[in-house]
Amino acid sequence: QVQLVESGGGLVQAGGSLRLSCAASGRTFSNYAMAWFRQAPGKEREFVVAIEWSEQATYYADSVKGRFTISRDNAKNTVYLQMNSLKPEDTAVYYCAARYGFGVDKISDDYAYWGRGAQVTVSS
Repeated sequence: QVQLVESGGGLVQAGGSLRLSCAASGRTFSNYAMAWFRQAPGKEREFVVAIEWSEQATYYADSVKGRFTISRDNAKNTVYLQMNSLKPEDTAVYYCAARYGFGVDKISDDYAYWGRGAQVTVSS
């Protein structure tokens, strides 16, 4: 079992930045590929970015490419999402997810473990 806890959400003006953190516990963190998804009010959950265990492979949704950066610190069992140049359409609850194994994956059903989410609100 893997437990995931997100932090770092909040309210920011358009053009601003936030950094989300996801702390993992329970299993060997480096064995898991990690990802961030988000869900805006009235919309389905959507993929944001994924990273494999070694950080050598990442995969970004087109909507965030060039603005968001994912990273991980396996020694601290933590994955980060640096979000720059935020837009009102980035407003959503952001979820951290973990999947045992290698590679990057944008399919939410492939992720067995999920955090409870962190609210990010971008005002115009």
